Amino acid sequence: MFRRTPKNLIYISVLVVPFLVFFFRSDVLTPLKFTLVRALNVPIEIISFPFYEAKKILFFHRTFNEYQRLRGEVNVLKARLVGLDELAAENMRLERLLTFKRSLVYSSVTASVIGRDPSGWSSSMIIDRGREDGVRQGMPVINALGVVGKIAEVSEGNSKVVLLTDPQFSVAALIQGSREIGLVTGSLQGEICRMRFISSDARISVGDKVITSRLSTSFPEGLLIGEVVRIIGDPQEPSIECIIKPFVVLSQVEEVLVILQ
Repeated sequence: MFRRTPKNLIYISVLVVPFLVFFFRSDVLTPLKFTLVRALNVPIEIISFPFYEAKKILFFHRTFNEYQRLRGEVNVLKARLVGLDELAAENMRLERLLTFKRSLVYSSVTASVIGRDPSGWSSSMIIDRGREDGVRQGMPVINALGVVGKIAEVSEGNSKVVLLTDPQFSVAALIQGSREIGLVTGSLQGEICRMRFISSDARISVGDKVITSRLSTSFPEGLLIGEVVRIIGDPQEPSIECIIKPFVVLSQVEEVLVILQ
């Protein structure tokens, strides 16, 4: 019996000493507490590691299904975010166009671009306004930046617009600074125009703005067309030409105004 007493004391000490160390409030024992915690943490992690990995394997399918569900929700939210960004951009364009419309002294109707001619992407487009909206052939088409084109064909609900850069388009124009008059037509060289029949002694510089003239039979005067980017011709000839870059980026047009009167 007495031989077992030391063993019993050892067992009791193993149980009691940690209890006293951890629960006895003393600043002296605080470093010892943290040392014991760090020492016991390593074997606990080693012992629990296989159980943790086994738990991951057992719950893999449930976790994977949850991941698939969450990823689907993220994709839906991303699609909604893209739609909201597009809606915000459209609202900004329409607000700018509406503000410009209010500043006009002409009667006009707003239209959206619903199609383009595949054979001439930069030459014409289709809008969602037609004869029933008061649109007629030859009417000017503009936006807040300037001239876009004019109505070429009209149906009840839709119209075809020939763009400013199409060779079939023409409008009487003038250089805003020097007041030199000429004829702006489309070209076959992308999104640029030509201004023809300008006097060879005209005072023209690169960067001059070009606007519609009162001599035009279809466009009101003072609408922005573009700016001079190059001057072609010999001063010895009776007339010269200018290459005009339109202010409107025609490939990006989505909403327009049709001037009715």
